[in-house]
Amino acid sequence: MLMSLYSAATGMWAQQFKLDTISNNLANVDTNGYKRVRTEFQDLIYEYSKNAGTPITGASSHPTGLYVGLGTRLSATTRIFTLGNLQYTGNSLDMAIAGDGFFQVQLPDGRIAYTRDGAFKMDSQGRLVTSNGYYLVPNITIPNNAVAINVSEDGTVSVEMPDGTVQTVGTITLVRFVNPSGLKAIGDNLFVQTGASGAPIEGTPSQNGFGALRQNYLEKSNVDVVKEMVGMITAQRAYELNSRAIMTSDDMLRTLTAMKR
Repeated sequence: MLMSLYSAATGMWAQQFKLDTISNNLANVDTNGYKRVRTEFQDLIYEYSKNAGTPITGASSHPTGLYVGLGTRLSATTRIFTLGNLQYTGNSLDMAIAGDGFFQVQLPDGRIAYTRDGAFKMDSQGRLVTSNGYYLVPNITIPNNAVAINVSEDGTVSVEMPDGTVQTVGTITLVRFVNPSGLKAIGDNLFVQTGASGAPIEGTPSQNGFGALRQNYLEKSNVDVVKEMVGMITAQRAYELNSRAIMTSDDMLRTLTAMKR
């Protein structure tokens, strides 16, 4: 059978996966703190009929080889952690990280997860939680009689009491990773540590390379709709070209079959 049939089939599969990734990026264009995913591909092994450098006669050798590739495969999906646009909300519990870092939240099973989504809420006890009710770490509890909440760039959380006094109720810390692309996405705008990401490095916002906190703002998705649409078009055209290669290979096989009659 013609190798082009199988090579083109791998190309169609690769472009289908790329389109699936683009669709997920576009679906999350308005998701707080979402980071776009990029697909990366590698060519497969080659079938060599002649190797470059093979001796011919005397000191002469073939300057190039004779080989054909066997298609492509998906090598990785890389999450791009560039900063998304910061959108003003006016909500005192909304926080964005202007730079490097993740918020820490505690999952129901006790594990710590990490997020860029700073749309926090208060539970019935006044503790800061995510939209799914996961506690912010370190725990921050707002007194029920507080009249105003202030979060400074370095993560210090203070409240104004009814008598006009200001009381500090805690400090928000951030973590970063040597390889954030190695984090595992588990949904709900959350990531968990893996062996590839390295251990979390905890620090104070706006210090030692950590991003500053911006109260009353939310970080939006970093998906560029125009780039994703261009990627969608190229994926579609590449898919069509690979399908045409399969059709052409089929026509060639049909010609060989007709010659036998």
